[in-house]
Amino acid sequence: MPNVKRGLTIALFVATSTAGAQDSLSRAAMASVPSLASLVNRPTSELAEVVNRYAADRQSLGRRYDAEDSPDQRARMRAFYAAWRARLRELDFDRLTQEGKADWVLLDGELRHETELLDRNAKFAADARAVVPFADAVLGLQDARRRLAPVDGRAAAATLARVIAAADSLRGAIESPRRGGDSLRVSKLVAYHGAQRLDELRTTLGQWFKYYDGYDPTFSWWARDPYKRADDALKKYAKALRERVVGWREGDEEPIVGLPIGAEGLKAELAFEMIPYTPEELVAIAEREYAWSLGEMKKASREMGFGDDWKAAMEKVKNTYVEPGQQPELIRKLARDAESFFAAHDWVTIPPLATEDWTMEMMSPERQKVAPFFLGGPLILVSYPTDGMSDADKLMSMRGNNPHFSHATVFHELNPGHHLQGFMLARYNSHRRVFSTPFWNEGQSLYWEMFLWDHGFQVSPEDRVGALFWRMHRSARIIFSLNYHLGKMTPQQAINFLVDTVNFERANAEGEVRRSFNGSYGPLYQAAYMLGGLQLRALHRELVDAKKMTDRQFHDAVLEGGAMPIEMVRARLENLPLSRDYVPKWKFAGPDPVRSGRATAEATR
Repeated sequence: MPNVKRGLTIALFVATSTAGAQDSLSRAAMASVPSLASLVNRPTSELAEVVNRYAADRQSLGRRYDAEDSPDQRARMRAFYAAWRARLRELDFDRLTQEGKADWVLLDGELRHETELLDRNAKFAADARAVVPFADAVLGLQDARRRLAPVDGRAAAATLARVIAAADSLRGAIESPRRGGDSLRVSKLVAYHGAQRLDELRTTLGQWFKYYDGYDPTFSWWARDPYKRADDALKKYAKALRERVVGWREGDEEPIVGLPIGAEGLKAELAFEMIPYTPEELVAIAEREYAWSLGEMKKASREMGFGDDWKAAMEKVKNTYVEPGQQPELIRKLARDAESFFAAHDWVTIPPLATEDWTMEMMSPERQKVAPFFLGGPLILVSYPTDGMSDADKLMSMRGNNPHFSHATVFHELNPGHHLQGFMLARYNSHRRVFSTPFWNEGQSLYWEMFLWDHGFQVSPEDRVGALFWRMHRSARIIFSLNYHLGKMTPQQAINFLVDTVNFERANAEGEVRRSFNGSYGPLYQAAYMLGGLQLRALHRELVDAKKMTDRQFHDAVLEGGAMPIEMVRARLENLPLSRDYVPKWKFAGPDPVRSGRATAEATR
């Protein structure tokens, strides 16, 4: 009987505990669901479905015309953008609400920019034609397949034979140039991108061949051998370009080359992002911001007992890294500390679900070559050494991901940074994903770094050194990336610049520059962090400091409005006049940044 009683007592305890857990879970679940009444009849843009239709149509065409830069793709996409601009002009702009006008201007800018990119790519293709003159012939085979045209195996074999002859001839001009005879004289830049293009052509040609081979016996009879020889010819030609012209052999670290777009290209990109400054003025803004950060860095260095030797202070900070295997726990703690800090203030809405749904993964060693620091969004990717790295690379990675550096950026990646941005964009004005810009997403995350600095989040001098490292880094990004595209700085000079002016670990500097120029990011991406942050900072002064909005109202409005250039965020929130031919004019960093930059530099010497 006692055992029965004890069993009943345990069962009752378990049932009670389970019920308590269920009640707690139910309350948490209710808290994560907003009041649905607040979502009903929420004001939105009349052009939301127009933008959604454009995005869906463009995705369909991308699937149909899948041979990159093929003749059919170029012609169809140019016609697509022109037709959409014509249809957009049929709408009565003056009858639209402010939200509708904003979408009209943004969509028109998107269509114009995509057409400009086609023009720019056509110029690059013309430069590469000396290296890969047969590209259109190869891509035309895939275009014909996508048109569902009947294949002629004999004609396809003839096309492949011409490709083989051209590739072998060009390779011969590289490997065995004859005195006074044919030789291929191209720059390393053109040769590097030509080799990349050859790799792409091999992939496309392989897809084309696989579609028919074995299913069409006549095709296989004619084309199987020519295809194998064409694939081999393209492979050998690409190898010759890399080794004989670029100077890069298999097994070596891939060179950082990039594709500078020049002054005209930067002018077009800045107009698209609604930045009314020249590249030279933006560099002056960056130099002004760097001078401020350097002054603050020296203050923190003095508090740490190193005087003005801020690099010595930073060395101490870098050597606070945690042991291998401990970085995930550090990031978890820092993330929760940041969320607690925000929860104690009425600055921005972070829904309970947004603190619950993010996850963590480890970054692959290969990706760490271009992303030496942790990344965030729907999940946080932890960058830290693996056992396969060299001892030098292990140490550089640990030093570059020390607790004080991470303290200043974990909220940049999670809440209220990239994770919250994606969370809100999936729920408010999601049609504006098509207008996504780093000035909005990276700019917001950098803005929060500035905002928390102003509100005392970095208490110790070590934490301030960590925060200032990133602030100096973002200024340096503007300087080296714009100067690279202007032809004033090489990738190696950019690496040295980061090491000298920001005290980067050299391996991390190489990863940063590789990431900037390997084609994964647009030409203004690295400049967008600091510039977007400064735009939001200026807008905060106009609206919050002027008592027109509270902090929470301002930050929520930016997040809920959707992705777009910050000048358009300003036009929406301040209800500024918009027109069909809207031209950016907001001088968010002052009317003469060159002069003010010089004055700041003088004052901080």
